[in-house]
Amino acid sequence: MLPAGPFPSRPNPMLLYRWLRETADIHGSAKALVYRETYLSWRGLLHRVDRRAQEFASIGIKEGDWVGLMLGNVPDFAILALAISRLGAVLVPLDPTTGSRELEMIFDVAPLRGLITRPRGGESAPAVPQSVLAGRDQFGPSYRSRVTRPPPVASPQPRAPKERTPEARRRLQGTLLTCSLYPVEPPPSTRKANGRPTRAPKVPRATKLMERVEAVAPDALRVIAFTTDVGGDPKGVLRTEANLIASAESIGKTLEVKPEDRILTTVALYHPFGFDFGLLASLRYGATLFLEDEVAPQRIAKVLRDQEITMLPGTPTLYASLAKLPTARPLKLKNPRFLSSGSALSDTVAESFRENHGVRIYSVYHTTEAGPICIEKTGKSPTSVGKTFEDVEIRVQDQQGGKLAPEKSGAIWVRSKTVSPGFVAPTTLAKDKTKGVPIGGCDAEGWFRTGDIGFVDKAGRLMLESREDDLVKVDGKRVALGEVEGCLEQFPKIKAAQAMVIQDPLGGPMVVAKVVPIGRCSAEEVIDHCAKNLAPYKVPRRIEFCEALPS
Repeated sequence: MLPAGPFPSRPNPMLLYRWLRETADIHGSAKALVYRETYLSWRGLLHRVDRRAQEFASIGIKEGDWVGLMLGNVPDFAILALAISRLGAVLVPLDPTTGSRELEMIFDVAPLRGLITRPRGGESAPAVPQSVLAGRDQFGPSYRSRVTRPPPVASPQPRAPKERTPEARRRLQGTLLTCSLYPVEPPPSTRKANGRPTRAPKVPRATKLMERVEAVAPDALRVIAFTTDVGGDPKGVLRTEANLIASAESIGKTLEVKPEDRILTTVALYHPFGFDFGLLASLRYGATLFLEDEVAPQRIAKVLRDQEITMLPGTPTLYASLAKLPTARPLKLKNPRFLSSGSALSDTVAESFRENHGVRIYSVYHTTEAGPICIEKTGKSPTSVGKTFEDVEIRVQDQQGGKLAPEKSGAIWVRSKTVSPGFVAPTTLAKDKTKGVPIGGCDAEGWFRTGDIGFVDKAGRLMLESREDDLVKVDGKRVALGEVEGCLEQFPKIKAAQAMVIQDPLGGPMVVAKVVPIGRCSAEEVIDHCAKNLAPYKVPRRIEFCEALPS
């Protein structure tokens, strides 16, 4: 039975909260969550979660509501995410660095009832920045990739300002966090007036969206993970209870996760890679979760050694920085599983890390839509992503849909219970009426088209090569190069632009751009323009001026 309190009469707690209760019953006094010099036991974590859930319920959040959570790798993320789960609400993790334009587009496709944020600039900043409240005018048209549509001939008319003012803002007790509450559109009414039936009003947009979501994802919707589509716009991937269960079981079986494991998560929990291999695995198997919100190599190395970390989801950039640190002796760990995902891991970094720390790195293939796909468990071939996780199938197809033999490159398709049933986006929802299966869609047999290109070698290991579209990854975050190019070409002093991603030996993958200027123009001006209109990881780190773009 659930404890008494201001909860719905028939609460339907989300899967994550059920796992928390089960683990607290078995490992109540064991460490659940460690951050810096403080920790919470499983019983203590459960107590904190129940208190926050009661607070949420008292301010009007209920089962089925969509609640955005814009926090980094801090204990509050785990506590509040589980409190949202406690109420049976839908968790929407969001990157705290999300720009105003993207945040407005997220509001367009996700009818958020609540949005939890930290104050900015030392004040209680509005949950949605003022630029969003005023509409999209300040930022001009949406920067879309040429893959989806050509640049407009004339500047489109700006959208009319939208009302984004929350109906209430509440400071969460004992924190600086603010929960902004937004009105939810009521369903259409056909009540009688003066004995005569009223004309049915137009069905609210949010109601239509929810009906479409339920049609695509009839299973219980639990999490919406936002990523980027090919046009650079935010896309909310629907993750059902069945998806989360399958992801946790696949990770647990493949990596043999146990309560004795100590998981250090430097990858952001709002990112599906950090969420799945961090919070999800910890809750499902009772492992201790260590959180780090600042990726300082010296500190990470100290935590690895002092806390005897056995599982580390990380990026190639993290491992490259750790590989450079001098070490007195290798790590002595039992069954270490150090995982790398988000971009390609080089042989040089992998070998240098092994020599310094005595641990091999496992390359992982994981996507927001399909969850865990492949892993190279031997650690001896880091440029490969290895073989599939438990209960996951892959195939490589040609353009006609035929299955390719080993060593032949083609489009990569995945089938498993971890694959999302669909998504919400500014353009469409999951189903696409174009001929064939679009990138990010599933065929009638449940095969998901990832958009990645690669091949399976003779040993059965998957090798990733490129993309079918212009999406690339920078430390696990998707970047649509066409969006960056569109942003650059909106700058009055630039005639044409070409964006690309390069591998910096010191800093990892980064976006750079070649531009054709109009008159005098400095790189600082261009980068400043991009910084005002793009997320930080999308901003070009280097600008190269040229007379014409390479063909």
